[in-house]
Amino acid sequence: MKIEFFGVRGSMPTSGPDTVIFGGNTSCVHVELDNGDDIILDAGTGIVKLGHKREKDTQPIMLLITHNHWDHIQGFPYFTPIFQSGREITIVPGAVEYSDKDMILRQMSGSNHPIKYDQLSANIILKPELALEAEFSVKSFRVTTQKLNHPDGGTAYCLYGDGKKVAYVTDNELKPPGELATTWQQWVDFIADADVLIHDAQYTNDDMPLKHGWGHSTFSQVAQLAIAGKVKKLFIISHDPNRKDSELVALEGLLKKEFSATIDIACAKEGVIVDLGST
Repeated sequence: MKIEFFGVRGSMPTSGPDTVIFGGNTSCVHVELDNGDDIILDAGTGIVKLGHKREKDTQPIMLLITHNHWDHIQGFPYFTPIFQSGREITIVPGAVEYSDKDMILRQMSGSNHPIKYDQLSANIILKPELALEAEFSVKSFRVTTQKLNHPDGGTAYCLYGDGKKVAYVTDNELKPPGELATTWQQWVDFIADADVLIHDAQYTNDDMPLKHGWGHSTFSQVAQLAIAGKVKKLFIISHDPNRKDSELVALEGLLKKEFSATIDIACAKEGVIVDLGST
């Protein structure tokens, strides 16, 4: 199993000299098994580069969306396979709290976009019902789901294949105000023994008082969750758009200093490929 990070930024894409190391594209992660079966997680602006790679093959595409906030769908209109005649693309929208399950398509409507979604050449199939299932199968993957603690809802995914487990949990507030969609213990059980946990930590402890309830976790909260779940490797994702490379380097250093005895931890970077091999 291989994991490749195509977009790791949260909220909005960023560019410039302060985001060169970690990257400025919004959420998109590609997971591929040894037999070539693959899943794309989220369709932020990072999916654009992935689309240029995928337009060279004819294999069906499976796209799992966590939720419909812009940074998780805004790259889809520029994902070149959607313009390929007959290309099969299946999309599982996250279990959001509204009826707009097709928002990833409807963003290409009205005055929002010059090419409308009903003009696309690909054969696009929406399967929102799968996000409501506790478990389902896709290609050679087994997938489990969990509700996100995030405004407007959403879905986290665990992918199993090649004897490995990858947990993708973004955007998620581990200790939100008000009613929990998923408790701390349920998260521990969901990610338990994962080879890789990819979890958002957009905020520092200093950020949180102002942004409590905005749907993201802190670095320390996520590290503690990963340790409780006995995860082998933690990647922090959904970096704050205002967080400079120098700040992320410093935060990563502090995390390694505090937690390296119990977990392998890093801030995710665009272009990084993680080869987990197979059991």
